[in-house]
Amino acid sequence: MSQFTSRSGQVAGVAVVGALLLSGCGSEGPQGDKVSLHDRLPKAVRTAGVIRVGGSFTAAPVIFQNAQGQPDGLDVDLAAAMEKELGVRFEFEDAGPFANVLPGLFEKKYDIGMSGITDTRERQLGVDKNDQQINEGVDFVDYFMAGIGMVVSKGNPKKVAAIDDLCGRSVAVKKGTTHNDLVARQQKACEHTGKLLKMLETSADAEALELVRTGTAEVYVTDYPKAQHNATTIGEGKTYDLAGPQIQSRPFGIAVRKSDRELRDVLMKAMNALIRNGTYDELLAKRQLGAGAIQNSVVNGSQ
Repeated sequence: MSQFTSRSGQVAGVAVVGALLLSGCGSEGPQGDKVSLHDRLPKAVRTAGVIRVGGSFTAAPVIFQNAQGQPDGLDVDLAAAMEKELGVRFEFEDAGPFANVLPGLFEKKYDIGMSGITDTRERQLGVDKNDQQINEGVDFVDYFMAGIGMVVSKGNPKKVAAIDDLCGRSVAVKKGTTHNDLVARQQKACEHTGKLLKMLETSADAEALELVRTGTAEVYVTDYPKAQHNATTIGEGKTYDLAGPQIQSRPFGIAVRKSDRELRDVLMKAMNALIRNGTYDELLAKRQLGAGAIQNSVVNGSQ
């Protein structure tokens, strides 16, 4: 076993996959020749000259639609940098709500999913929270560490500071997310306290934030980078607050179909090339996401 480590000190155990991390310029082949990362791509990708990326543009600052109507954010920045390493274009396609991203990947609407997707055992195995098989599962190329954050009205009038404080509250979540699962589990835990948790499922951040702004929901549970971004930027930081510390930090990963191992491994090598040459740190700094930086990219780091 090796360790998948964020530079903020958070650690998760991982299986060793692809122990030799290759640079973008190539590696020594069997005959001592240089083999570029481009040449290691699947033939279909090299022929097309493009990797199609499915994403939900609803998760600033990781992925969102900018004022010009174009995909933007950390995921888009990293994809543009990998273009230079791999010599092919990354084209983002709007999957709509986040819950559509992985189903669209299974339906081969695109080649990979890149949408601030948390790498979880359940998604890897294709099982639900009861371990029932629901799909074939995906592999993840991990590239960032992020926990869960809670957004509340400015001043935090309900004094929410920890997950147990959600009992007796109305809580907004996005469908199909790890936060949806977390709040569902907490909902059951709250039943024992006599303080029922009301969960409000939404399709987008904007919808959930509006529920908090109007008082329909008292808390919005989401990825910590999004929670921090929304609390500090919307209304010049005068509308929302972050409540409590980051919870349950886990890796974000690029989702790849299990049958596409060749593509998966090349993407991991390209990400590690960005980490080594400093581009990765620069892009995270640009989005003020340096706290989630990792030391190396691995496959399925949540195992």
